[in-house]
Amino acid sequence: MTKTTDYTKAFSDMVAAFPVDMTAFNDAVKSSSALTEKMAKVALDAAATSTELSSKYAKETIAKVGGVAKAQKEPADYTKAFTDFASAQAESTSEHLAAFAEVAKKVQMETVELMMAAGKDMQEETTAAVKKATDDMTATAKKAAKAA
Repeated sequence: MTKTTDYTKAFSDMVAAFPVDMTAFNDAVKSSSALTEKMAKVALDAAATSTELSSKYAKETIAKVGGVAKAQKEPADYTKAFTDFASAQAESTSEHLAAFAEVAKKVQMETVELMMAAGKDMQEETTAAVKKATDDMTATAKKAAKAA
């Protein structure tokens, strides 16, 4: 029987022969995690605010429906009750939509600010990594030139 070759040692040796500085990768993961945390906070705050607005809107609507559901003495009173409800509901809807728009605007502004800050941080990190890599390559080239 033939024995299957175990390449684990060969691959381990090969990877060890090309050491990689994981600092840049670790920094990128930390930056990404921080950005994700900030973005999640923005989204969760917006969801909480939207939920509060929806709840308030629903409670107001339910309270107003009570006026429509009450028994009236005259048939014309039903028309007036429904007209009052529709008018109040239109005003309430307008106010609540404006509140939802404010939530969306706030989320948009916070997201833009976070993305701008993240872009600036990435640019600085990339510049530092490229400078370090250039310095390392220059030093290696000089060593190689001296050895030759």
